[in-house]
Amino acid sequence: MQEAQNLFISIIIPCFNEEQVISHTYERVDKAMQSFTHRGYELIFINDGSSDKTLEILREIAKNDSNVKILSFSRNFGHQPAVTAGINMCVGDVAIIIDGDLQDPPELFSEMVKIHLEQNANVVYGLRGERKGETFFKRISAKYFYKTINFLSDTPLPVDTGDFRLIDKHVIEAFKNLPEKNKYIRGLISWIGFKQIPITYVRDERFAGETKYPLSKMIKFASTSLLYFSKKPLKLALTIGLVSILVGIGLAIWVITGLIYRTNSIVPGWA
Repeated sequence: MQEAQNLFISIIIPCFNEEQVISHTYERVDKAMQSFTHRGYELIFINDGSSDKTLEILREIAKNDSNVKILSFSRNFGHQPAVTAGINMCVGDVAIIIDGDLQDPPELFSEMVKIHLEQNANVVYGLRGERKGETFFKRISAKYFYKTINFLSDTPLPVDTGDFRLIDKHVIEAFKNLPEKNKYIRGLISWIGFKQIPITYVRDERFAGETKYPLSKMIKFASTSLLYFSKKPLKLALTIGLVSILVGIGLAIWVITGLIYRTNSIVPGWA
């Protein structure tokens, strides 16, 4: 069995307008990495087109820490492209994905690595046992979103999860080889397979700043994921289209035969 001291670990941190929290994120992540043994690590910050001082702060951090790498987008492309870029860039034996807002605890890194090693898990994904600071609407909508997608999808997704997870080299390489342009990451990682084990944790409130997922983005994200992993919406659309065609043909036959055989029953000009 591989040991922790032989692992090089990549930490992937997408961030967008996180100037109020990014320094604290770095400190907690760096402290978490110092708390257990490993061969080395890299902290990959993906600046997703921030318009505040996020990039400036990251550059100052990188000056004093050679483990920090920065990938900066020319504009805001979105969370999933940012994480995808981080996965494509990482060189670790394992990679851990964590958002820059400190809602997911870096202190779980060592436990995730332990599960990966002791249980030979290719994926260790965070399972939200409790969601602090989230509105009732967000909790209930998330619950029914996963119920809906699991009803429609051929690939069941774990409920109450996000992108906070550890993935090993096998999953990283498989993910890199997927041809999709706009990847739905948690869904694709579930679809890839391998051995996947949950770790339950309490999701904290945002340390500072505002959510980067307003209702409009949540709806867009949900619709993308539904179309990504389910053929049922397409089949439903085809069925409705076929039924509409058959009804139209039937109505046309009824009108034409009426003109020929039931002239008194058809209003002149209606056909």
